[in-house]
Amino acid sequence: MTPQELKNSILQLAIQGKLVEQRPEEGTGEELYQKIQAEKQALIKAGKIKKEKPLPEISDDEKPFDIPESWVWVRLGEISTYSHTKEKISAKQITDSLWCLDLEDIEKDTGKILNICLASERQIAGDKVKFYKGQILYSKLRPYLKKILTATGDGICSSEIVPFSTYGNIDSDFIVNYLKSPYVDFTINSVTYGVKMPRVGTDTMINLLVPLPPLAEQKRIVAKIEELLPYIDRYEQAWSRLEDFNKRFPVDMQKSILQMAIQGKLVEQRLEEGTGEALYREIQAEKQRLIKEGKIKKEKPLPEITEEEKPFEIPESWIWVKVGNMAVVQSSKRVFEKDYVPEGIPFFRSKEIGDLYRNEPIKTELFITEEHYKALAEGYGVPQKGDILITSVGTIGNTWICDERKFYYKDGNITQICGSQFFDSKYVEYFLHSPWFEKQALSTVAGTAYSALTIVKSKNLIIPLPPLAEQKRIVAKLEEILPLCERLK
Repeated sequence: MTPQELKNSILQLAIQGKLVEQRPEEGTGEELYQKIQAEKQALIKAGKIKKEKPLPEISDDEKPFDIPESWVWVRLGEISTYSHTKEKISAKQITDSLWCLDLEDIEKDTGKILNICLASERQIAGDKVKFYKGQILYSKLRPYLKKILTATGDGICSSEIVPFSTYGNIDSDFIVNYLKSPYVDFTINSVTYGVKMPRVGTDTMINLLVPLPPLAEQKRIVAKIEELLPYIDRYEQAWSRLEDFNKRFPVDMQKSILQMAIQGKLVEQRLEEGTGEALYREIQAEKQRLIKEGKIKKEKPLPEITEEEKPFEIPESWIWVKVGNMAVVQSSKRVFEKDYVPEGIPFFRSKEIGDLYRNEPIKTELFITEEHYKALAEGYGVPQKGDILITSVGTIGNTWICDERKFYYKDGNITQICGSQFFDSKYVEYFLHSPWFEKQALSTVAGTAYSALTIVKSKNLIIPLPPLAEQKRIVAKLEEILPLCERLK
């Protein structure tokens, strides 16, 4: 049961007479109702209120639920001033020291006052409605927000808030709780008018059925609700913590599994698969061959990895390497706005890579010509199948492993990790989503106006390198386990 469901349950019990016991010595709701009618007649006779058209009798078919025998069903218009003309005050008459209440000052569901502003703190145009301490304040705009409370002082408000009083000393907090009950919430919101700004009409409100207990019982009901509220608040706090844990758990579990994977704890090591050191030497030999053939450029050696830089232990058959030594890390050659054409080879930005990462449909708006694409394709000039693209500006870490499609991408916003013949692309992609990568990426971002992971920083990221066969087994195990975490979301 959610905290809101618990609150609703308590309010529903309250208005059905099931929250506190009934006491014969406290009289009946019928007796209170008769006193109210006498009070209204006296006020009409004294000219303080106008005689109103009688509201329809309440039929048995209308009564939504059973109430105690000592209670009576009445209509809100019979026991309150809801339909009365509201006292207005012009902008010229408003003094700076008046409390000026707006809907934004009231917390939804609870009706708590979030902010008390004086008229001097607000720009006031047009007439306002006066309210007085002890009156019920009801928001007829978006009534599902349940912005309902008892006024704690005199003030002014917008016409979207209806101030009204009750007769017979009816406990205003009892009526407030009743108006927040599930029964009223459903009844009112099923007959509101207006789509974008739904409101409840006056006729709906004055005809609203109210279960009326004796006055003393009303006060005991209010006291019991106030007694239970701190327990509901504690329950809500515990519920929120549990909900937060449940939301975080699948993500935390995924991160934990990825961390285990890159620490060599997800699958066993097998001697016959060789070592990361042997694979690293093969990579260096292949890169030298490509340099000699002019397909990639010779780069300045990266600094050695110190013992202090190694964040955790890895298996003996693994080796720590820098991404720039394991792969070719680059960004695209610049394409200028003048190079765009209405159709041709798609041109991707960070947004498109993010959409591909989330498996969302992409709508390419920019293109380059086939001839331009071919001119860019020299060496590792254009993305090849198996290359990894990673967003490196703003949102860092959205990844996509290139398939066979032809496309080009924006320089600087995306980093390209090439050379899938050297490593398993999926293993590297999983590394790029591990907590260790996130820690490195966040600690190495550059730029002041926005975050960015530069090519130089990308090359200097350190990654644990297992033998190629073990990389593939790690990927297979992750693809078996991670979908189970997704199901928990």
